Amino acid sequence: MTKPALGLLLDVDGPLASPVTRTIAVPSIADDLVTLTGLGVPIAFITGRSDAFVRESVLGLLFERGLSQALEQPGARMFGVFEKGASWAAILPGGMTELEVDPTLAPPAGVTDEVLRIVESDFTDTMFWDYTKRAMISVEQRTDVSTADFVTAQEGLIARIVEVFTAAGVGLRSGDAEIPDARGAVTFRIDPTPISTDVESVLLDKDRAARRAVAYFDALGERPTVWRSVGDSAGDYKMADYLHSIGESVAHVDVKPVGSTPRLYPVLTEGDLIDDYAGAAFLRRSVGLVTSA
Repeated sequence: MTKPALGLLLDVDGPLASPVTRTIAVPSIADDLVTLTGLGVPIAFITGRSDAFVRESVLGLLFERGLSQALEQPGARMFGVFEKGASWAAILPGGMTELEVDPTLAPPAGVTDEVLRIVESDFTDTMFWDYTKRAMISVEQRTDVSTADFVTAQEGLIARIVEVFTAAGVGLRSGDAEIPDARGAVTFRIDPTPISTDVESVLLDKDRAARRAVAYFDALGERPTVWRSVGDSAGDYKMADYLHSIGESVAHVDVKPVGSTPRLYPVLTEGDLIDDYAGAAFLRRSVGLVTSA
């Protein structure tokens, strides 16, 4: 098998799915992902989203555009790691394989049930509970609600979540504050994003997810010559951090740059483009680079 010239680790929200529509809104993104797959570029979706979201909002369109045929080409590899590493599945010509989940990473059921009760009672005018998540709490902004209204409500929700975890004696990190459990441990964290509020195990992150994706690719063939990770938040840099730590040639593409800690690898942008427009430009450029290599 020829060594691939490029490997991709892709965040979903932002670079691929529009933060406004929560779908692939730029058609070339789907076409270029299919083309790159058929050219033997290993592609992993590394996301905090659930498997259901990726299946419905991303893979459905890709299969319509010919992903099955692309995945039948020599060297084609595609993988999904969801909820920042809590669940994962291979993506084959026939669709996604059976999902594997690490249930030890989920918050206690009683705590989750109480947060759900609070959301359904007091916050449904601005957000909704994501029932597709299997190992984390995730409450998402309604698409008919303004960012300002959501952020205001999000602050109130976070305060209530802290109260629930503290009352239950479950260690929690919220921003710079840590509330340890009786043993002094902090096992979960609140991760607010521009469109959601997540509560997740401190063991989950994009570096853990990247490690699982690379292991899957390694089992099937050679590693690429170079890697690109793509994301829209500070946490997405951890994909490139992991690749750099194991000696891989990598650069990170930031589709919403707002300043970041200097890295030991290149950080790239797509000019003035942001979000899925930047993701689309990067993928289109990548097709050109791979086909001309």
